[in-house]
Amino acid sequence: MFTHITVGANDVEASRKFYDAALGALGLDPASGPDPKGRYWWRTRMGAFAVGTPIAGEPACHANGGTIGFAAKTPEMVQAFHDAGVAAGGTAIEDPPGERNGPFGTLNLAYLRDPSGNKVCALHRPG
Repeated sequence: MFTHITVGANDVEASRKFYDAALGALGLDPASGPDPKGRYWWRTRMGAFAVGTPIAGEPACHANGGTIGFAAKTPEMVQAFHDAGVAAGGTAIEDPPGERNGPFGTLNLAYLRDPSGNKVCALHRPG
């Protein structure tokens, strides 16, 4: 459904460090970049994620009510995403990482805020 997602950052290097650690725990390679506009990119065959200063020149701010979810292959990767993200400057939010039961079945989730306040999540869907 998505080709790419980009989030703004006021401290691009802090955000790159955070995402290299958190997404690295999910098996992604470190970011490529910066591109000519100063953005760093993490790419998979399914799409891409980027972080950079807003092109409009205004300060970056997070989306109120927005969440970006990253797929995890195992429940252990969900925990590793959380631990690596916190160690790299992220903030743990909501419930501790783990299993949740809801309308979409059983999911394994971990939620963080990146250094710019963007809400991100690692999600493993069993079976």
